[in-house]
Amino acid sequence: MKQEGRSVRLVDVARAAGVSPSTASKALNDAGSLRPATRERVRAAAERLGFVSDAGARALSMRRTFIVGLLSTDDVGRFSMPVMLGAENALTVGEISTLVATARHDSVREQHHLRTLVARRVDGIIVTGKTTDARAPIHVPVPVVYALAPSTDPDDISVVPDDAAGVRMVVDHLRALGHRRVAHIGGRPDQNSSRVRLAALREALTAAGMELVGEPLFGEWSEPWGRQAVGLLLRDRETPSFTALVCASDQLARAAVDRLRESGLRVPHDVAVTGYDNWEVMWAASRPPLTTVDMELERLGQRAAERLLGEIQPETGADTGPRGTEFVAPRLVARGSTIADD
Repeated sequence: MKQEGRSVRLVDVARAAGVSPSTASKALNDAGSLRPATRERVRAAAERLGFVSDAGARALSMRRTFIVGLLSTDDVGRFSMPVMLGAENALTVGEISTLVATARHDSVREQHHLRTLVARRVDGIIVTGKTTDARAPIHVPVPVVYALAPSTDPDDISVVPDDAAGVRMVVDHLRALGHRRVAHIGGRPDQNSSRVRLAALREALTAAGMELVGEPLFGEWSEPWGRQAVGLLLRDRETPSFTALVCASDQLARAAVDRLRESGLRVPHDVAVTGYDNWEVMWAASRPPLTTVDMELERLGQRAAERLLGEIQPETGADTGPRGTEFVAPRLVARGSTIADD
């Protein structure tokens, strides 16, 4: 029987067929590897409920294009790409297509892309960037959600990684291993992630009864700086005054491990080392592999897409929440740089 009073949603079809929304989407679009019986059950449920899967027909009836813009300012993609992949995966389940544009930190290029997206009548836009530094809001006549790089407007919806929680996880991990004296190597001091991670480190160490040894060292987010910083920490010392080294990125941590080893120190036996980002290129190349924090960037992108869907059409049942900044929990990944194999 057709449902009266509102449009039939993909989730309604999935529920009626006893499958997930992603499976229902694959069945209706002849995608994926599904059993014929499953595909037929989904189609039968869609027909029974009166579900219209054709995007053009739905666009006409609901005054939507079922297209969302993904705008990135990142010219490299190391951080924004996982965010965009997570968002695209979530949007595809809802049968929404995406248009991707890269501004490359060029305000003129960004305005051009925004005009193009609005001209294409996108239902909404997800804006992401290279860092967690706040950015000026964009002004367009469609809903906008900011991912990774938050808006400076507190009334906008921004979804960002919870860096403070990640640092607390690192400190809890080191405390459980018996460490009490910790040194810190950070990246650029003018960036938000550096400030948040250091502040969280100081607070967590104090709460745990641990000590931050010396002054934190700041420089570029690079391996050369990581090596140089370890040299500064070890200067004029036969043995280090710390037993754990918390680095604000995996690049810094990988270089630190190399420099410690060259100085005759064993990781993690003499000094435990932690990174941040869970960048496989770095943690896997380190010897031993790095203990680090994964910011769950794909999950962050997925959450940004859920928030955008909730703004585009709240009556669809998409996940919603309060406006402002939403933090996505990270996870600690423990490896050999803090836990010895022997």
